Amino acid sequence: MIVLLVAPLLLPWLLPPLARRVSERVRPDVALWAVTAGAAVLALGVIACLGALLLPLALRLPALAGLAHLLHPLQAGPAALVFCVSTLAGGALAVTVTTASRGAKAELGRLRAARNLVAGLPVAGGLCVLDDERPDAFALPGGKRRTGRIVVTAGMLRALDAAEREVLLGHERAHLAGRHHLFLAVAQLAGWCHPALTSVTSAVSFAAERAADETAARACGDRRLAARAIGRAALATTARRRALRVPAVAARGTTGPVPARVKALFAPAPARRVAPALLAIALLCGAAGASSLGGAVWLHRGVEVAQGEHPSE
Repeated sequence: MIVLLVAPLLLPWLLPPLARRVSERVRPDVALWAVTAGAAVLALGVIACLGALLLPLALRLPALAGLAHLLHPLQAGPAALVFCVSTLAGGALAVTVTTASRGAKAELGRLRAARNLVAGLPVAGGLCVLDDERPDAFALPGGKRRTGRIVVTAGMLRALDAAEREVLLGHERAHLAGRHHLFLAVAQLAGWCHPALTSVTSAVSFAAERAADETAARACGDRRLAARAIGRAALATTARRRALRVPAVAARGTTGPVPARVKALFAPAPARRVAPALLAIALLCGAAGASSLGGAVWLHRGVEVAQGEHPSE
């Protein structure tokens, strides 16, 4: 049934509220993995189902017309409905590819600009100080020939005292050690694949910041100090109207809902636990995967019938 291939296109709308609850109630490192994996699975399901739904329209092209007889026996529904759904799938896939291409190009441009900004500056212990009065700090991911580094401006160093600076640097080190830029990149890519997944990016970013907050708090041994450092750094950043332009994958310690992060640091350290929303994400991904697989099996059996074979048992 064609509904098996349409359902995975609708299920991503259920993820954003679940992602917010998980990022708020589950231990940050667990939430980061769960929400990012959920977004990735649903995005893959969307692309796979759009590709399958595009097949009837694709077979109208001269180059593929010789294979059109394979779809005649499929019980997909009325021909007009199938063609309409296939046309919509083709348009959606074209928009997705265009959006992802433009977004990736812009993000790579910002990443190159950030790397050029600190190129040639001395690096000590993975730390690079940028001579800029605007308070800012971020974890710049590395590449094949570059190692990741922490970039902090002179303005940010002057805005914090020695203990607060150490907390902020520990926060940024946690981003690099946890390779949080990969989680942010996956979430961003998933958002380009489906509009419902765009808002999930903020939940992934919040979970990454909370995970780094907890790592910094454990390193300094004082949760109140960590909360004060994060709060003062964020206030120093917002006091300046113009901020440095950095890529989304370069995690910043002053981003996200800072009041919620500070409040969490004043509370006891979160414990590992399984929240109902976490189980709901697992069920949601399972439903999307089962529906996509069911649609693929249905399509495969229909092709076997078209080829004069017995469908697989």
